[in-house]
Amino acid sequence: MYFTRLLLLGSLLSGILACGTSDRHPDVSHVQVVLTVERLENELFACESVEAVREFLMKYPYLSHHYFTDFPAADTLLATQLYTNLRNNELRGFKQKLDSLFSTNSNDPAQELREAFRYLTYYYPDFTPPRVATIVTGFLGNDLYISDSLIVIGLDYFGGPQARYRPQVYDYQLHRYQPAALVPAILFFLSDKYNRIDPADRTLLADMIGYGKAFEFVKHMAPQTPDSLLLGFSERDLSRAYNSQTQLWAFLVENKLLYESSELKKQKYVGERPFTSEMGPEVPGGIGRWIGWRIVSKYLAEHPEVSLPELMKMANARQLLQESGYKGQLDEE
Repeated sequence: MYFTRLLLLGSLLSGILACGTSDRHPDVSHVQVVLTVERLENELFACESVEAVREFLMKYPYLSHHYFTDFPAADTLLATQLYTNLRNNELRGFKQKLDSLFSTNSNDPAQELREAFRYLTYYYPDFTPPRVATIVTGFLGNDLYISDSLIVIGLDYFGGPQARYRPQVYDYQLHRYQPAALVPAILFFLSDKYNRIDPADRTLLADMIGYGKAFEFVKHMAPQTPDSLLLGFSERDLSRAYNSQTQLWAFLVENKLLYESSELKKQKYVGERPFTSEMGPEVPGGIGRWIGWRIVSKYLAEHPEVSLPELMKMANARQLLQESGYKGQLDEE
């Protein structure tokens, strides 16, 4: 998903860079959402023996089945390893820092999710908020588990750049492991339930449009989320991509990539990578996802009467591209 040479025209204001349609988000102050977030880390860290940890896991069986996927469901090693971690003073100090970090209004996952779920309920009145739990384990579990009925959040993964401990991922992936990225990540996965695709369409364009619709979904549910955070791009990379999109689009068209169906080739443009060498070292990884969002954004700009649920039901990627009129052009100022 990368271009041989980018045209760097300098940074644009963040308002110009916005792909989504947050300027038309509805008033949801009247929408009532009942949501309780269980802070399981407090109960876990109160355990004073391996047996107490084992009882904790029995009390919350979904943790063993869905969150600690590196351990067999009935494995006694999990309780032992958890207890060992709990007795580590460094981890206990880290947990206290996370307690403080996620208790502030700007980082409280319960408050942020409740607000996002108001928008979700507005657009989808049948939506039922899932059970939500947080936990800290010293990175023994996953970062997130998300389903229609349950969300488990590993807070230790989302401490941000100032945290004493960070997850063991590539540097280019660390941008998304911060408090502000937590709720957008959850919403991105929840969008899958509403994002209709054509299973017979295996093209790169279909993948790009699928990602674009997912990003638009998140932007509608969390309209204040910066595009750079949602995409996992730096502001610098986002600015460069925006200013170079004419060249990026030309590269995809001229190399007949839009209707490419090879998974290996498609992943070069929508997969996880630090940059896209095929287009150039300055183009961020996943650029095809961003271009897909540009197409979706242009479609909505051309069809303001289309609601979010209607957009999410659109499975014909070629039709959406054609009706968007997108050809790599910048927004009109």
